[in-house]
Amino acid sequence: MPSNRVSKLLVLGCKTLREGVLVSAIFFIAGILMILAAQNVVPAWLNMNLVVLLFGFLLVLFAPIVMVSTFLLSVLPKAKENLEKCEH
Repeated sequence: MPSNRVSKLLVLGCKTLREGVLVSAIFFIAGILMILAAQNVVPAWLNMNLVVLLFGFLLVLFAPIVMVSTFLLSVLPKAKENLEKCEH
C-alpha cells in the first residue's frame, strides 16, 4: 500500500511542472527580498536581522532544490507519457 502512495506523489503533469517552476521562482525572489530586508530594514534588536537573514538564505537554498527535484521527476519514464499531452 505505501508504494502506491509514493507512486501517486511522483506523478508529474503539466500543472505540477508549472507549479514547481513557479514555487522555485517565488522562493528565490522572496529569499532575495528577505536578505535585502534583513540588511537594510529589520532592526538588530534581539538579533532579528540575523533570523530574517537566515530564513532568506534558506529560501534561496530551497529554490534550486525545488527546481532540480521537478526536473528529476520530469525525466522519469512514466512522466514522458504525461508530458506529451501538454501544450507547449
